[in-house]
Amino acid sequence: MTDRDLDLVLFGATGFTGGLTADYLATAAPADLRWAIAGRNPDKLEDVRRRLAEQGASDVEVLVADSTDAASLADIARRARVVATTIGPYLEHGAPLVAACAEAGTDYLDLTGEPEFVDRMFLEHHQTAVRTGARLVHACGFDSIPHDLGAYYTVQQLPDDEPITLRGVVRSGGAFSGGTFHSAMEQFARAKQMRATYAARRRAESRPEGRSSRAVRGKPHRDPVLGYWLLPLPTIDGTIVARTGAALPSYGPEFRYSHWAGTKTLPYAVGGAVGVSALTLAAQVKPVRDLITSRVPRGSGPSAEKREKSWFTVDFVGEAGGRTVRTRVSGGDPGYTETATMLAEAALCLALDDNPETAGQVTPAQAMGDALLVRLQKAGIRFETLAG
Repeated sequence: MTDRDLDLVLFGATGFTGGLTADYLATAAPADLRWAIAGRNPDKLEDVRRRLAEQGASDVEVLVADSTDAASLADIARRARVVATTIGPYLEHGAPLVAACAEAGTDYLDLTGEPEFVDRMFLEHHQTAVRTGARLVHACGFDSIPHDLGAYYTVQQLPDDEPITLRGVVRSGGAFSGGTFHSAMEQFARAKQMRATYAARRRAESRPEGRSSRAVRGKPHRDPVLGYWLLPLPTIDGTIVARTGAALPSYGPEFRYSHWAGTKTLPYAVGGAVGVSALTLAAQVKPVRDLITSRVPRGSGPSAEKREKSWFTVDFVGEAGGRTVRTRVSGGDPGYTETATMLAEAALCLALDDNPETAGQVTPAQAMGDALLVRLQKAGIRFETLAG
């Protein structure tokens, strides 16, 4: 991509999480990075550009484009080496930009946690991206980088010639973003379509020869190693980890991953299960779904003081060949601050680092592996080996 005049374009910088991502880039990106912010409102973009200039990023370009205007998206994709977007829900807004990047051979990243969107983009654009060399990397925020890279970090400490079982247990104290909540409610309402798209992808994609990798769901129980009550966590993270396992031989001849929410007491576990079930049922009735989502606006978020007090941990327990390894990934506010950090560092990693040779729709660990792991650690996200 030596003919590209921009290293990185960030869509959605006028939103809450997009603004945090832009602020992070203004202070963390190399001074010679050629980057731009993009969106449909030129006045809001200019406000962001002025704020970034006050932070020392005085050469940020402003590009006006709309997610419904294919020509403007194609022009940006042809100019950029990497495009990152925070504009969701992605089922509603995301497909045209993925199409433009796949066709132009431009690397693409987003924050989606929407399984149906990811599977649709695989069916529609994976082969084009393989042909052009584009890397389409979804789920580059709290969904699913701590889980995908945490699993990657753990697996490297286990033998690669034995079956591996791995579980990830998520705990957090902090608010999830309005965009994430809206996306989740939309997915709850589209369970039938989501299953059909997943099945179509399974028929279309190849399997690793001589190996197997999949996400498995279990029943609520108390973890004998961690001491937490575990609830199956129905997010995209388990699927992302299993797809990395299918792509990388280091995950062993048979890889099984289970993904959980962990609580210290049984009442919290029961309350969590009831809450998820209630939201799932509510999402099936559009007036009720609209009422609930109207209480959680998109594009807004908590104060800096509240984000400063927020936190997350993901504990991993990996077993293979008679060996058990315990690791932990931890950081600050998961829904906003750390999500912005993860997206920004992933975008910089694709733009600047020596990464594995990949193309098509790929997972974060598959696309960036060790290079992204180093970046996240330098950015303050902790990866620790606790036992093993």
